Amino acid sequence: MSGDTYHFGDNVTMHGGTGNTGIVKNQGVPAAPVSPALESAVADLHRLVEALRGQVPAASAQAIDDSLPAITADATAATPERHRALMAVAGIAATVGAVGQPVLEAVNKILGLLGGQ
Repeated sequence: MSGDTYHFGDNVTMHGGTGNTGIVKNQGVPAAPVSPALESAVADLHRLVEALRGQVPAASAQAIDDSLPAITADATAATPERHRALMAVAGIAATVGAVGQPVLEAVNKILGLLGGQ
């Protein structure tokens, strides 16, 4: 068995000493798992906000529409942007009284699941 060669892992052969960039693995970082509870809470909020939209002035409905894209269960979502969006929706819900109470509760649940952000 003399002369048998076994290679495990990466094998790199380089010719010349300039312009070498090393090994490009092209391996992405695995996506962080999405919490099922957070995913459910975000879906509930989106459903509740859709019902609330028709009961607020047009400017408030537009603010809700502008905020919704940032409110996701995605672990890689921009935390400050998501927090601002949640606070905007909560503020609008607070101004309409009892009608907005379920939305406020949904926002608080999401904030709790996110660790209070």
